[in-house]
Amino acid sequence: MKLINNTNIYTAQQKILVAVDCIIFGFDSKKLKLLLFKRKVEPSKGLWSLIGAFIKDEQSIDDGAKQILFETTGLKNIYLEQLKTYGDVYRDVAGRVISIAYYSLISVNEFELESVEKYDAHWFDLDEIPELIFDHGQMVNDAINQLRHKAKHQPIGFNLLPEYFTIPELQTLYESIYQRQLDSRNFRKKILSLDILTKTTKKDKLGSKKGAFLYSFNKEKFDILISNGLNFEI
Repeated sequence: MKLINNTNIYTAQQKILVAVDCIIFGFDSKKLKLLLFKRKVEPSKGLWSLIGAFIKDEQSIDDGAKQILFETTGLKNIYLEQLKTYGDVYRDVAGRVISIAYYSLISVNEFELESVEKYDAHWFDLDEIPELIFDHGQMVNDAINQLRHKAKHQPIGFNLLPEYFTIPELQTLYESIYQRQLDSRNFRKKILSLDILTKTTKKDKLGSKKGAFLYSFNKEKFDILISNGLNFEI
């Protein structure tokens, strides 16, 4: 559907730009990380930033966020959720810009390095995030808090894992999200009691000769449990 050009109503109104900024979290089997970029344009050229872009005239906000993620990571159909709208009058020193922030969850091992390198992008541990431009630091803090809240009630963490993973890897992920240690015995008992993992015959033998069995997430079973009022909190 095309927009109606009604100059009588809109011509005299203030021009406000709308942008999308993406907070991209990744997990490398050891730590939760954040993908940041060196800004290529003024103002604040060369400083660390979230990846973002202005919304095009015939593009929805969701489509804009998906396009940014695809161009940056080479991935489609990955977890993406709108976080919050940031509209402080002076948040961008170059002009009046409203930004809609999204956060995304990917497995570090699955994204395409060549696609990211052209943006001069780098992964940072959450405790080593550098100073960011504008209000991007607030966006990241808000996204981390939202991630921790979601992880208590939904299997959001599985979006950060490869298709097959060990239970110790899953525990390490949740420890990275919560930023605290979890009791291994209780975690294993809780996660297996939910019956949302499928055990395979494959083993990861990188940690020991005996190896650890690989599991996959069973979304169908999870959806059934959710419909029955599952409490996912770990």
